[in-house]
Amino acid sequence: MEEMNNLVDTTTDSQYADAPEYILEVENLKKYFPIETTLFGTPTRYLKAVDDVSFRVKAGTTIGVVGESGCGKTTLGRTILKLYESNGGKIIFNGEDITNASKKQMLKHRTDMQLIFQDPYSSLPPRMTIGNIIAEAVKVHKIVPKDKVSEHVHDIMRKCGLQDHYYDRYPHEFSGGQRQRICIARALAVNPKLVICDEPVSALDVSIQAQIINLLKELQQNMGLTYVFISHDLSVVKYITDNILVMYLGNSMELGDTADIFARPLHPYTQALFSAVPIPDPDAKMNRIILGGDIPSPANPPKGCKFHTRCSKCMKVCSYVEPKYVEAEPNHFVACHLYNQEVMDNLEKYDAEYDAIKEEEERLAALKAENDKAKK
Repeated sequence: MEEMNNLVDTTTDSQYADAPEYILEVENLKKYFPIETTLFGTPTRYLKAVDDVSFRVKAGTTIGVVGESGCGKTTLGRTILKLYESNGGKIIFNGEDITNASKKQMLKHRTDMQLIFQDPYSSLPPRMTIGNIIAEAVKVHKIVPKDKVSEHVHDIMRKCGLQDHYYDRYPHEFSGGQRQRICIARALAVNPKLVICDEPVSALDVSIQAQIINLLKELQQNMGLTYVFISHDLSVVKYITDNILVMYLGNSMELGDTADIFARPLHPYTQALFSAVPIPDPDAKMNRIILGGDIPSPANPPKGCKFHTRCSKCMKVCSYVEPKYVEAEPNHFVACHLYNQEVMDNLEKYDAEYDAIKEEEERLAALKAENDKAKK
């Protein structure tokens, strides 16, 4: 999206002076999974897990990716890391287009791009000691000389709040919070520039969540890390992120500065999502927006705006014309017809087109019914 070139982030550190303006640029990214194939294996129907998503992140900042379960957040993160091959769009990392990079070409980027998994229990191999888990990638990618590996691992462990004597212990001996610190240490041991955090605190108690979030912020400041932070917890997202991307059924609904989106969410979906954030005041009245209907199947999404079947502000144009991504406010982008002046100025034309489409659909349905009756 050309309009996104002006998106402002808060990073001004001189350490990024020689680096590209954006460490990560995602342009019209698509990831489709085949769900029906012909006898010969040719896909005929797809589940569009990520569909035309774009955003940019400056080095040393954090972008939050939020949305309901099944909206494509995790798939987006894994496609950026090329754990999944994309079906379209571009992924530009540190100024280099890696969209079509082979596994061999990606080896030089693997240490720069890391993933913190959602589940701190199943993501750690049970038969390896903590020291070996953290040291494995360090040895493979030759981050430090062999005789310095142990020292390097101990240093990373201390940075992540892990004591030295944990080195020879096994994952089952640790609590959830400690395991997540181990996962973070494993990701940071190879000195990455970009870390995809896939709901890193969702499996933890609230008190432990605060410790891990503070740890991530501290490590970001000390090591100049860039985060793509995937989460359901909007209060956590508000605390740790600089920008927010809101997703729904594989599409990006809204993108902007965290403070701006929390102060003034524009898209009806974002407004409903944010209205569910609890207020720490027993006397405060919450203006909760309850969405009607069920979430459509991602394998068979609605035409037009994918959210129109649940939107209280739905217009006729929403049901058959896909909304364009527009800059509704400075550095605040939204995919909604309500903020597209060209659509709002021509609503009568769009309403007439909608009526004509419905009339033709009814005519064809009646004709089909007559033909079916005649065959009987």
